[in-house]
Amino acid sequence: MGEFLKVLSYAEAIQRLKEALSGAGQEECPIQQSRGRVVSGQLNSPEDMPAFNRSTVDGYALCAQDSFGASESLPAFFRLVGTVPMGAVPAFALNSGECAWIPTGGMLPTGSDAALMVEYTEKLGDDTVLAYRPVSPGENVMQTGEDISRGQSLFPPGHVLRPQDIGLLASLGITTVPVVKPYQVGIISSGDEVIPIEEYPQPGQVRDVNSYSLAAMVAGMGHNPHSYPLVGDDAEQLQAMVAKSLDSNQITLLSGGSSVGVADLTLDVLLSFPGSELLFHGLAVKPGKPTLAVKIGDRLVIGLPGHPVSALMMFMVIARPLLDSRKHYTLYACLTQNIASQPGRDDFVPVSLAEEAGQWSARPLLGKSGLMGILARADGYIHIRAVEQGLNNGAVCSVCLF
Repeated sequence: MGEFLKVLSYAEAIQRLKEALSGAGQEECPIQQSRGRVVSGQLNSPEDMPAFNRSTVDGYALCAQDSFGASESLPAFFRLVGTVPMGAVPAFALNSGECAWIPTGGMLPTGSDAALMVEYTEKLGDDTVLAYRPVSPGENVMQTGEDISRGQSLFPPGHVLRPQDIGLLASLGITTVPVVKPYQVGIISSGDEVIPIEEYPQPGQVRDVNSYSLAAMVAGMGHNPHSYPLVGDDAEQLQAMVAKSLDSNQITLLSGGSSVGVADLTLDVLLSFPGSELLFHGLAVKPGKPTLAVKIGDRLVIGLPGHPVSALMMFMVIARPLLDSRKHYTLYACLTQNIASQPGRDDFVPVSLAEEAGQWSARPLLGKSGLMGILARADGYIHIRAVEQGLNNGAVCSVCLF
């Protein structure tokens, strides 16, 4: 293969990946397990909420017209005819000049259209209530369907369910919700130099970082990672492991084997599968230039760099948009030093954040791509666009949080 045939922008790479990736399908999920899941279809309310006119205060249910003109110097008199029970339909109706005690959440009895707060009343004897201010029709009352009406759209497809959303579903009696199935993601770490983490590395060897960090990243986005045994730089061994992953997973993340030199082996293996199509090999980015992707049938293989920092950064840049439907939180911060960048490529630089007097500062964490401690200290990363030649100390930039 030699040098990369043609490098793409990261945005074009993301677009090609989205076009190549088949949908994961949908399933019904109990709401108790639906936090963070993505709604797969239109979800409408099956009923009105509230289902009846109810009081929003403790006080007296009455006909608002009967209170017009009431004041502290000239209160309106009402005859108290009963108490509204909580959780039940009142067994009485109100006539003109009558009222009934009603607790917050109680159902307004027939003949009433407002609730007067107890603070503006005085009780005389057992059956007389003085009203010291008027109320308007509907005051202190939540009308039927005022919160949510029957047939109203609750959440659009693609919405990520939050705890408060689950509470709304529960209040409407919805026990299951249609959600996008999680992707099954195979994770293969390759390279003769990579050893299991429980072993002590000899000179020239490194522990397998990517299998663990990528699996954690995939799981944190709500999908199911499946890590496979380490693979050396051997075509038959790599082909067998990729075939095993393709059989069970829609997406395979293959770290290592994407750089010039061993890329011929990796690409030959991936392109040897029937129906394979090279989407790209080489991106105009730093870190992660040798990143590649191959579509095999309806499956997708993304080849990430072997160095842990490069692998995780490229996962965040090109795979996160495929797998994570949540809003990617960002904040603005001032750089603490100059950062140089080569025009024509997009640079993604890890940063650590500090806050003082309400202002955020971002300190670039610069170093060689194999230094895992960089990402362990990072809170997010900044993006230097291909048209820029760098950023100056003190520049305000957007930080994409991990």
